[in-house]
Amino acid sequence: MKQEPVDDDVDALVRQRVRGLRVSQGWTLDALARRCHVSPSTLSRIETGHRRVALDQLVPIARALGTTLDQLVEPVGDDDVVIRPEPQQWPGAVTWLLSRDRAENGVIVAKMRLSPNPASPTDQRVHPGHEWFTVLSGTVRLLLGDRVIDVQTGEAAEFDTMTPHNLSAYRKTAEILTIFDRDGERAHLHDS
Repeated sequence: MKQEPVDDDVDALVRQRVRGLRVSQGWTLDALARRCHVSPSTLSRIETGHRRVALDQLVPIARALGTTLDQLVEPVGDDDVVIRPEPQQWPGAVTWLLSRDRAENGVIVAKMRLSPNPASPTDQRVHPGHEWFTVLSGTVRLLLGDRVIDVQTGEAAEFDTMTPHNLSAYRKTAEILTIFDRDGERAHLHDS
């Protein structure tokens, strides 16, 4: 199988991004041409691959589309999409972080495997924020203040974390998908 040169990959990527941005703006070739001072026929040939885009054309095209040159030419790789979590051991839990530290909204997504651990009401924590989880398998016992709530497979729970709380597997190992804010991450994943 013949592999295309990297230059062709970048050129194809730029063509797709220029066309995609133009279409998402609702612009015709003529509309973009007016904004970047490149003829509509040149833009058409660039988008269809019948002409290579030159740097002196790419800068005004990027500017007109409201993006940067870097964003137009940055190659696509799996590492910016695929997260390969490493397990982290905590007393009574194994955690896999499923979101990146750079999450713009400050939300951390994690998969957790909880072991049965009979917690007493004094083992509960409080911290600012909200927490959400859904049970993938097993049953999770949620101590929430003076309440004991069993959350079954397929069910979810959401609560204010200023209420004293503790999660553990009930009777057998359980797995959950959880969403923490930054305060929750610090409380549950760094202070354990």
